[in-house]
Amino acid sequence: MLNYLLTAIDLLSKVYYCMIIAYILLSWFPNARESFIGQLLAKLVEPYLAPFRRFIPSFGIIDLSPVVALIALNFVKTGLIAVILFIANRL
Repeated sequence: MLNYLLTAIDLLSKVYYCMIIAYILLSWFPNARESFIGQLLAKLVEPYLAPFRRFIPSFGIIDLSPVVALIALNFVKTGLIAVILFIANRL
């Protein structure tokens, strides 16, 4: 049961990671974010990216907040897995 939970957390984080990457890549193509996929990704990804954009300034046309958001997502995933494993070992 524990392996399924850890696998699910890993899979969900990878899917969300790929969604963020896809959303970033859509900004390279004109009007791509106005498509159905672009709007769907915006609804799913923008709430997560918004706090990072508030605190991390963009440098000209380069926005580093998604990079920091991806690093933070990886830290959260690793921390969550570590907490679950710690609790499972204590039981």
